[in-house]
Amino acid sequence: MRRILFPCAILLLAAAGCGENSEPECSQPVSDSPCQIQFGVPNEKTGLTDQQCQPRCNCLGKCFEPPAYTEQDIQDLLAMVPVNPPSEVTEDPWEDPDAHQPVPGTVCGLFLDDSVAGGYRLETFQDAAAAQEAGAFITHWDGCGVCSTLKNLVVYMRQPDLTDPVRQCGLDNFGNKDGNIQCLMDLGFELPCAQIWYYNTLHTQQECFAPCIAALDQPYHNPDGSLNECLVCDEVKSGPVFKAVAGRNRRNTGLPSSMCRPCQEVQPVFHFYR
Repeated sequence: MRRILFPCAILLLAAAGCGENSEPECSQPVSDSPCQIQFGVPNEKTGLTDQQCQPRCNCLGKCFEPPAYTEQDIQDLLAMVPVNPPSEVTEDPWEDPDAHQPVPGTVCGLFLDDSVAGGYRLETFQDAAAAQEAGAFITHWDGCGVCSTLKNLVVYMRQPDLTDPVRQCGLDNFGNKDGNIQCLMDLGFELPCAQIWYYNTLHTQQECFAPCIAALDQPYHNPDGSLNECLVCDEVKSGPVFKAVAGRNRRNTGLPSSMCRPCQEVQPVFHFYR
């Protein structure tokens, strides 16, 4: 069993083959109103200070601080091979949004699979208890999707700010599907994940063009911590379908980004699968 020491508690990761994560009681609040502090790693584009946004949660009994994943940890993840990789996204899922909606409570479980060297397979479970009973690691909350593989996880680990790079891929390749997808793959995404990011960009351009043009030079957050109008539009118009098809995102994977999120939306997940 691997032990990881955090400032607020000792979290015990499960033994090989079982993905149990514990959520201990927080002994010390990080501030007088810890739930007002959002989860993330602010940069010059965020618009929030490190007093408003921090890479830890201490709110309503949820005490979570992700580990600093080392390059060796990342190389270990990249060495693993999915035995059931996702299919390509060949059609725009926003053409039939009702068929692509997230299922509340589901989780994406990861099993080690020795049918190939370093193999693993992903499976959606109806809830965390079912995944743990089956002996799966929970690699993220919500069902598995085209971004759930570990190579895509590494992109999120290595690049805490994907908002600008993804948006730039869309601006530089306006009307050029293949160029946009290649630009996203150059960021490290596998093809199916790049494809859903492309369709997300396309849909957001169609639905949110005016607020997003107006917000090009604005920080991600307003002074009160809320997202700017472009990002709110993207969340409302594109978010549910993207979440259902992509599967993995930072909030449900336990990784902070420069777009800060309320701790109530963050799930504690630890990415050690040996």
